[in-house]
Amino acid sequence: MPKVILLILDGLGDRPVAELSGLTPLEAAATPNLDKLATQGICGLQNALGVGQRPGSDTSHLAILGYDPHLYYTGRGTIEVAGLGMRLEAGDVALRGNLGTVTDDLLVVDRRAGRISDTGPFVKDLDGLSFEGVTLHIKPGTGHRAGIILRGPSLSSHISDNDPHEVGVRIHEVKPLDDSAEAAFTARVANHLFTEAHRILKHHPLNQERVAQGKPPANYLLARGAGFYKKVETFQERYRLKACAIAGGGLYKGLGAFTGMDVLKVPGATGLANTDISAKFQAALEALGGAYDFAFVHVKATDAFGEDGDFLGKKSFIERLDQSAQILLNRPDLLVVVTGDHSTPCALKRHSGDPVPIMMVGEGVRTDQVTAFGERSCTQGGLGRLTGLMIMPEIINLLGLSPLIGN
Repeated sequence: MPKVILLILDGLGDRPVAELSGLTPLEAAATPNLDKLATQGICGLQNALGVGQRPGSDTSHLAILGYDPHLYYTGRGTIEVAGLGMRLEAGDVALRGNLGTVTDDLLVVDRRAGRISDTGPFVKDLDGLSFEGVTLHIKPGTGHRAGIILRGPSLSSHISDNDPHEVGVRIHEVKPLDDSAEAAFTARVANHLFTEAHRILKHHPLNQERVAQGKPPANYLLARGAGFYKKVETFQERYRLKACAIAGGGLYKGLGAFTGMDVLKVPGATGLANTDISAKFQAALEALGGAYDFAFVHVKATDAFGEDGDFLGKKSFIERLDQSAQILLNRPDLLVVVTGDHSTPCALKRHSGDPVPIMMVGEGVRTDQVTAFGERSCTQGGLGRLTGLMIMPEIINLLGLSPLIGN
């Protein structure tokens, strides 16, 4: 039985860009290796959550890995903190955090504080803040991100974000999302702790240095995606495949941990544009040559370039990834699956419901007539149009592991 490498290129899909002669960054990029894989495999399009549905990275990945988000999604915070190695306890509320920049009037100027590269020196001064028996635990994530846990009695994850998810508007007050006393208490505590965090960050010496240098200060803790821990059936229990996850971003490590995969540490896997893609691929192949049957490999920067509206950067990064993808060619011992979790069009600078290309390459795969890996070329592929929850069943089928239905 072949081993499986599932490569998810975050935010891969895009829309036609006039400056690229009406092509998407993927279509405009020179991708001889991805194109060769497409020629050797079967292609199609997929919408992780369904046609026209605009997915988050968390729900889309859960669907692609075969976990129905309607049943298993408990908020992005729990997945994010799991990926950072933060230990969750019963009753904890976990949130995903950014360090952002706000004005004195709490207007959001930059949700990522100029894409600050390390939040560690800032969040260490916030870790351990407490109010009314609730303690804030925080750990730096990738780049501008952080993982947040509220720990204490009588907490609820049914609270809103303080992050408005856009610039030019005021920080939102955290509000209860149901009528319970626990939700009201949690919202009140969260508002107090985030206000105190802002006071500390505003006067932080490193932020004073950033302002003097003309850089946006990392002066506010933006929080979203409150969730609670929920134990789920592991990937190995579900599919009888021993799986590992290779990623740089905390969310994606968390998705691996959340589904019971072993999260492998790979030097140079940063989750940023400078990530060592070749090291990720090499680590996956070494893992599959050993004890593992399935390797989930995540690459983040395609999404970041889309969110920044940088179509040339996205095109260039895809070309660099394609060079590293040569190692995946001519591997009869592998089933190679390549797709994105969602589209992040540079024109929108955010996720969209546009479908993304997908291809499956391996021994016994019925090839089609597609010769290029792109949004429009893959419309002609034999896989047709899938949803995320259809992907793992098709992988299991290609491995010859599908259970018989009926006699």
